[in-house]
Amino acid sequence: MNLNKEFDFKEIAVIVAHPDDETLWVGGMILMNPECKWTIISLCRGNDTDRSPKFLKVLKFYGANGTMGNLDDSPEQNPISKKKIEKLILFLLPKINYDLIITHSPAGEYTRHKRHEETGKAVSFLWEQKKIKSRQLWFFAYEDDSKSYYPQAIKNADRVIELPENIWLKKYNIITKTYRFLTNSFEALTTPKNEAFWCFRQGEKIKAMLKESQK
Repeated sequence: MNLNKEFDFKEIAVIVAHPDDETLWVGGMILMNPECKWTIISLCRGNDTDRSPKFLKVLKFYGANGTMGNLDDSPEQNPISKKKIEKLILFLLPKINYDLIITHSPAGEYTRHKRHEETGKAVSFLWEQKKIKSRQLWFFAYEDDSKSYYPQAIKNADRVIELPENIWLKKYNIITKTYRFLTNSFEALTTPKNEAFWCFRQGEKIKAMLKESQK
């Protein structure tokens, strides 16, 4: 399935590990569908006096609702228990029913950030257990071939969207002017011009991906 398919969701929750993930991996889709009701939650950096205010500005720019948690985000990336992450997600989400939920892949988007992977796995579990509900669950679909290049959309993902230039520029400006990442930073150099997603309706397919990501 490829390129700019009909988008028929009204209420959408985006669950990410960090402020800026929502823009890097799905910002174009948010910008292209302003009529939708977007809820965006970040599990980390709620107490960060730099990133938190910027995230709130980004929410306002998107016309989205959202909030932040304070999971440990130290460079050591010490593992966090699945139950703790699941509990935080349920606490931060204002409701449990959506048309669509979008989050990290259990395999992550690049090599590697454990919080991305942990978030994807926790959301998957909650969705399969019907503790959060939506018609579909989408994972970000990006890879970097073990750091061979900056993360890019997986070409054979279920849904691949080529962003119009004006949409990509708005997304890039959020990264460089609102979040204030330098133009030579990982975030600015990554900012994908194509956005890609794995799309699920049934839990068995998710379990297969989880198994593969743990190899």
